[in-house]
Amino acid sequence: MNCQNCEAAVPADAEHCDKCGAKLLQRRFTFGVPRAEEFRLTPEAEPRQVDEPVQADADWQFPARSEMSEVIAPPAQALDDTPRPLRYGGFFRRLGAFVIDGVTIFLFAALMAVMALIGYKVGLAAHGRSVSWDNAPPLIVFLTIGWGLLATVYFVLFHGMEGQTIGKWLCGLRVVDSDQQTISYRRAWLRWIASFGFGCATLGLSFLWILWSPEKRGWHDVAARTWVIRD
Repeated sequence: MNCQNCEAAVPADAEHCDKCGAKLLQRRFTFGVPRAEEFRLTPEAEPRQVDEPVQADADWQFPARSEMSEVIAPPAQALDDTPRPLRYGGFFRRLGAFVIDGVTIFLFAALMAVMALIGYKVGLAAHGRSVSWDNAPPLIVFLTIGWGLLATVYFVLFHGMEGQTIGKWLCGLRVVDSDQQTISYRRAWLRWIASFGFGCATLGLSFLWILWSPEKRGWHDVAARTWVIRD
């Protein structure tokens, strides 16, 4: 191979011409000959001793555990552990929930009455008779007992299951015990008996005690040790 500057013969693996010192361009196009890697120290790159500790780059340094906890931990102002104030269900809100429950029970009772009347008519028709005031008392007794059982199951079941009837759920109310937990079915049954008993004995005046009670409790709530709170 010849130098492109002075045409002097040079070895095939040479990088520069030995005669004129020019860098060989033909070296770039020579295939099959490994290129010698040349490593030169620049003034900026000082030689490093083997035993010299390697200094990590500042961008790759990780904070200590204490510093990491300060970074990850949210500010104290962001943590709000303040308990929500307890709000009791007032008289008018509870009255609205009771009206909704009354309408719900009435709809179920009307459906039960229609089905019972149809069955009663079919039974009398089998004997060639029709419904009249003479044979209506058994139907009335059956419906009265059925409506009472329906109301009992409605209030006891919903209060013992979630502490909310449909009316209380719509009005944002809940029946709880002293620990603000859902009451048991036994306590729900006692509360219903107290509600019915005090309500009939005082002609409904026992429920007005909610207006003066600091905790908005009626006599049935006191007897059953229950509270009605707002969600």
